[in-house]
Amino acid sequence: MLSHNSLHNYYRTLFAVVQSHQWSLAELENLICYEREIYLTLLIEHIEEENERMEQEAAKMKSQY
Repeated sequence: MLSHNSLHNYYRTLFAVVQSHQWSLAELENLICYEREIYLTLLIEHIEEENERMEQEAAKMKSQY
């Protein structure tokens, strides 16, 4: 766990990833801290890109009607 991350945030993040993205807790806890940070950063980027894509599709559908 990196020093800028609170214990509460650490467990909240692990819980969210396990519940929403079907990673196992053991997989996450076996990662080295910087590996976990990299994977979580990539996951956040992916989610943001997917949200943006879905918003664009929704706007496109809305403009068609």
